[in-house]
Amino acid sequence: MGNPDFKKQLLEWRHYLHKYPETAFEEKKTSAYIALELKKMGLQVHENIGGTGIVASLTVGDGKGVIGLRADMDALNLNEIKELSYRSQHPGKMHACGHDGHMTTLLGAAKLLSTRKNFNGTVRFIFQPAEEIGKGAQAMLDDKLFERFPVDEIYGLHNMPGLPVGTVHTRSGPIMASEDNFVIRIKGKGAHSSSPNMGVDPLVIAAEIILALQTIVARNLDPIHTAVVSCTEIHSDGIRNAIPSNVEIKGDTRSFIPEVQKLLEERMRKLSEGICTMYGAECEFEYTHEFSPTINWEKCSKIAIEAANNIVGKENTNSDCPPLMASEDFGKFTEKIPGCFVFLGSKGENEEIIPLHNALYDYNDNVLETGAEFFAEIVKIRLPE
Repeated sequence: MGNPDFKKQLLEWRHYLHKYPETAFEEKKTSAYIALELKKMGLQVHENIGGTGIVASLTVGDGKGVIGLRADMDALNLNEIKELSYRSQHPGKMHACGHDGHMTTLLGAAKLLSTRKNFNGTVRFIFQPAEEIGKGAQAMLDDKLFERFPVDEIYGLHNMPGLPVGTVHTRSGPIMASEDNFVIRIKGKGAHSSSPNMGVDPLVIAAEIILALQTIVARNLDPIHTAVVSCTEIHSDGIRNAIPSNVEIKGDTRSFIPEVQKLLEERMRKLSEGICTMYGAECEFEYTHEFSPTINWEKCSKIAIEAANNIVGKENTNSDCPPLMASEDFGKFTEKIPGCFVFLGSKGENEEIIPLHNALYDYNDNVLETGAEFFAEIVKIRLPE
């Protein structure tokens, strides 16, 4: 590492992508920009995969192995407030999760591999739309991603501003949780606030449901497993002096294995319906699976750890990091093929931690080259000359 021209190119890419953020399935200019840069490198580029996604292929030699490297492309609906020379030019949109850095890292890996050609086989550079809403990976799969562009293994990364800069963290098995969304609609009977006996109060019922849902993790889930049930919104059609007829509770759950997802859904449904019945109200329960858990395959985790050791050193590689309850739709890919996801630390020494999804967040340019070299090293290991 240390090529000044390469670093300059990485900065140019990242700052352009940061300046012109686009949200889920709207990444048309982003996609066009990336496709053009990949074509300049001589890669075979296919656009509009799963909407705005890109798959670029690079083959060297006659090797049969195929490695996939993935980056997400979408921004968030946030208004950037940090003063930067490359500040977002799209009001109400910004790269507050670092996907601008992820795209740049993958472009950098493509540049390194297309220049060095130090492998024997094929690399697919997969630029995925709509990760933030959990729909982009599935959209690419629905567009026959792996049938059209076969891949043996896939690797991805996410920057982590809470972890030391230039460190790599991963683990075999679950590394990020599923996200399931729920809506509980309670239909009671409205009444004047002075005469609650004339109605069926859905707010009181909602309060009991919200508290009851917290018993699932505490009393129904095997203690060796982990889950989160969060009620995050409550809406009614009432006014100050009227008991409402309808209340809606929204929220999400997080877990790591299908058995726990099933338990959460079944117990939440029974509790909600049972409490409503007890009070004489009607209940409508809706539960949807938005993000699959991200499960790292053991053989791929070993490769990622070896690559990290080679690039950042064993002392900067955590091979058994704790899993996160946050979600990433990379998990849709590892349901289909072997893969591994890693976290790339980006917190500089003595720097304040600005968390992801914060209007002040900006990707740490100092880890762009590290990420690109890490991806390139995986390919070198898996597709030896």
